[in-house]
Amino acid sequence: MPIDLNCDAGEGYGAWRMGEDEALIPLMTSVNIACGAHAGDPLVMRRTIALAQQHGVAIGAHPGYPDLHGFGRRVVPMPPDDVSAWLLAQIGALAGVARSLGATLQHVKPHGALYNVAADDPALAEAVARAVLAFDPALILVARAGSLQAQISRDLGLRVAEEAFIDRGYDAQGRLVARGTPGALIHDPALAAQRGVALARQEPITANDGTPLTLRAATLCIHSDTAGAPALAAALRTALERAGIVIRPLATILSD
Repeated sequence: MPIDLNCDAGEGYGAWRMGEDEALIPLMTSVNIACGAHAGDPLVMRRTIALAQQHGVAIGAHPGYPDLHGFGRRVVPMPPDDVSAWLLAQIGALAGVARSLGATLQHVKPHGALYNVAADDPALAEAVARAVLAFDPALILVARAGSLQAQISRDLGLRVAEEAFIDRGYDAQGRLVARGTPGALIHDPALAAQRGVALARQEPITANDGTPLTLRAATLCIHSDTAGAPALAAALRTALERAGIVIRPLATILSD
């Protein structure tokens, strides 16, 4: 079965830079670009889209809570309708910059706390899905593999790509282990590559408590702010290719 590789990128702001986008994006097939709420600005968006175009990488929006100071990793309590409005504004901003460069969006992937809360909260999952549907029902929503959000979004008519992470630890229920917890981050390229091949084959990986965990994912994510992310990505691509696993963008996988 083919697999997509995605990374979060364009997460700088003004003179502040985050991640190694120039080294990481060429190793991806899809890229999630920050839209100005948790990170990113029009200049960073334009630069990141152009980099993705240069390397033939599909483009997606990476909207989050309006939380620049917390990098979108803090929950910002707000009504679901407000969440939808914030997402529409962010997707629209990135789509406008993309259009100016002759590019279109392939997908939407929520960021940080919004991603994690929406995975299990029915009201928030629906708010995210309705925002994407309102903007463009042809867009793909990227959601955590096995999450309630994935099912709700499909029920509402969206195409959904379920996602797993090679650089993050999981609990036995398939949720990401909180940052700061032992085992939450994976920095060893060999281990990340091994996990990636297992995930692509839909074989079990080991949760943080030692139990086997099977996730059915169409895309594998690497965070651009994970230390050594390009080395993790390079090791993953090499391992996937040696295992005979085809690496393709999401839109081509979901159209099969």
